[in-house]
Amino acid sequence: FTHTRTSPSTCMSNLKAFAETALKRIPNGVRAQRAGGIFSEAEIQTRVGKLREYMQQNQIDACVLTSYHNVNYYTGFLYCAFGRPYAAVVTPDNVTTLSANIDFGQPYRRGMSDNLVYTDWRRNNFFRGVRELVGVCDGKKVRLGFEEDHLSIERLNTLLDFIPEAEGNLCEVGAATMKMRMTKSDEEIELIKNGARIADIGGAAVVEALQSEAGIPEHEV
Repeated sequence: FTHTRTSPSTCMSNLKAFAETALKRIPNGVRAQRAGGIFSEAEIQTRVGKLREYMQQNQIDACVLTSYHNVNYYTGFLYCAFGRPYAAVVTPDNVTTLSANIDFGQPYRRGMSDNLVYTDWRRNNFFRGVRELVGVCDGKKVRLGFEEDHLSIERLNTLLDFIPEAEGNLCEVGAATMKMRMTKSDEEIELIKNGARIADIGGAAVVEALQSEAGIPEHEV
């Protein structure tokens, strides 16, 4: 074993480069064959296709989806916020999850989309990531879809600070995406039926346990 001493100047240079890294990609590990282990790639592509049709009809350049349900629905990745913002950015050509560094490569492995990771070393790296994924050209107006019922006023204002090209050109998509999710596909119906079947088995087991012994405590059931 040979130890190579690193000079203080090199250490400082490496540390500076590390701290200035705002965005990175971590395509590590084997990707899941089904989105979140549940839905097929074809199912996810169908959902995204319907969203893109809506975007085209309403002249939306990109959708920044931030809710648990929409990020999951359109990518297959279910995030845990850890106090940090997450998003799925949908454009006519790409779907990309934007995730915190704390998740490392999991969003890439679990979802059916591309993934971009933002670091915590500098404030607002999340919004730098959104700007990059939206593909803004300086000075050119962009019509941005967002979820009014999920994105806070503070984060919306910060988003517009980083993408001023969308000022006065926002489109609320939360209600429209909710209606899309309400129409169930064959895959979704099959999953619901199977879930109900398993719930019936569990419910029957509870009833049986209650009837088997009078006065049995709830916590034992």
